[in-house]
Amino acid sequence: MTWKRSLVQNQYRPQRLKIVRRYVQIDSNEFANQVVLVTGAGSGIGAATAKLFAKRGAKVAVTDINLVSAQKTAAEINNTGGNAIAILHDVSNMTHWENVRDEIHAKLGELNVVHNNAFMKIEKSTNETTIAEWEKQISVNLVSMQMSVLTFLTDLKKNHGAIVNTSSIHANFGFVHHGAYAASKGGMVAFGRQLAVDYGPEIRVNTVLPGPILTPIWDDTTDEYRNLVTSNTPLRRMGKPEEVAEAVCFLASSRASYISGTTLTVDGGYTAEKA
Repeated sequence: MTWKRSLVQNQYRPQRLKIVRRYVQIDSNEFANQVVLVTGAGSGIGAATAKLFAKRGAKVAVTDINLVSAQKTAAEINNTGGNAIAILHDVSNMTHWENVRDEIHAKLGELNVVHNNAFMKIEKSTNETTIAEWEKQISVNLVSMQMSVLTFLTDLKKNHGAIVNTSSIHANFGFVHHGAYAASKGGMVAFGRQLAVDYGPEIRVNTVLPGPILTPIWDDTTDEYRNLVTSNTPLRRMGKPEEVAEAVCFLASSRASYISGTTLTVDGGYTAEKA
């Protein structure tokens, strides 16, 4: 009887759980044989993203309105064993989009991923912003998304591709003298969701919202202003372009195969601080 009771007790005795830590290893060639377009890739987030795509095996079209900057990024990729071409690209010009498509098809092949990253920002109060300045920002930041779809829809549907857009936390918060910029960035979020609905069976569409990222647009700001920004950020520092690039590449990869129509904020907790 004692033996049986002991057996029953052992049957229900809590067992020690063996904790197994598993770390996700990113395939260094997860974009092998894929063609990726990154706009505004001459510097900042675009350059960092183009380099990371190339590092993970992609053939990259580096485009920028500043051809010299695009060529510099492409050269850095090619000099480290990657495969990239540089193309002059005004994203507000449909003819430029068509030229970009033709050059990509001729030199790299059909497209798999579009990263709409180029932007324009004019900091003025709303009453001082001219209609021409308003329209230009909307065209570069928002209408260019439509142009990318019109240009590469066939490729993206055929290849079950991905579109990743660079919006901004300005889509969610008002900042002084950023009227047209905020409107365009908010529009990118809404349009990204719509594209995900329209083309969901074949194309995934997502949007990243960077916060204070240390790119060339911060070069003219004072240390005092940067310190003010970081003091309002829980991580207490500016972000790096490479950190946004990681988010973009994740959303474009098969690791995000069931993620579409959403946003990913990369802001060091700035949004949480303001919520």
